Amino acid sequence: MSSSMANLASGDASPVPAGLPVIEICVEGLDGLLAAQRGGADRAELCASLIEGGITPSYGTVMQALKLATIPFYTIIRPRGGDFHYSEAEFASMLDDVEALRAMGAPGIVIGCLTADGAIDEPRMKALIDRAGDMQVTCHRAFDMTAEPREALEALIRCGVHRVLTSGQRNTALEGAELLKALVEQAGDRIIIMGCGKLSAVTIGEVRRLTGLKEMHFSAPAQKLSAMIYRNPNVGMGGTDFDREYRTTVTDPDIVRATITAARA
Repeated sequence: MSSSMANLASGDASPVPAGLPVIEICVEGLDGLLAAQRGGADRAELCASLIEGGITPSYGTVMQALKLATIPFYTIIRPRGGDFHYSEAEFASMLDDVEALRAMGAPGIVIGCLTADGAIDEPRMKALIDRAGDMQVTCHRAFDMTAEPREALEALIRCGVHRVLTSGQRNTALEGAELLKALVEQAGDRIIIMGCGKLSAVTIGEVRRLTGLKEMHFSAPAQKLSAMIYRNPNVGMGGTDFDREYRTTVTDPDIVRATITAARA
């Protein structure tokens, strides 16, 4: 087995020289995953519908990703957009999704469940992690919606989560840098803090310097126009922005490459 495929099977990111951050790219679908690979990403978070913040992609997408990926990818388990306080039926679907991904050999999952009062829902998180078995587990930005982030971090550690994605509970990582630094210090070697929040080639180096983050996460979106020639002006498939149906959000490998370069300068 090649080293890249061994890393994929284990869920570990590709080897990164000591002292440099691991870079994860948030992608929508297979084309996004392939673009992240071309741009030099160490790992990807595989989603559908990034316009909603990412929801669970189809099993077919994951199956094809397993065939095409040369880097590990973690699949988001999120049944809908909106908040992270799920109904019983929604949570049952999340358990089934995790079990199916484990059976498929997916290397990792990205999850997050909250109680109504803004705490980590530990029983549900533990149940999902039990289903995950040996897969890597990331808690997504549900963490940024918790009422007490330091308590939430300890809860995730108790649950056995491997890493947590956070912008420091602010819209950007620069704005959240103080909390990110404090979380890195609190976490020690018990859990990985993966920073995010509008990171770009302009900001990522400064955020790394201010926080001491060892893993960083961003998207590199670009708009791609549809190849459709005929366009019916009288009907839309959802919403009122008909032109949106003839644009797709894609991952730009050049942006990925430039931002990674800036992160490791």
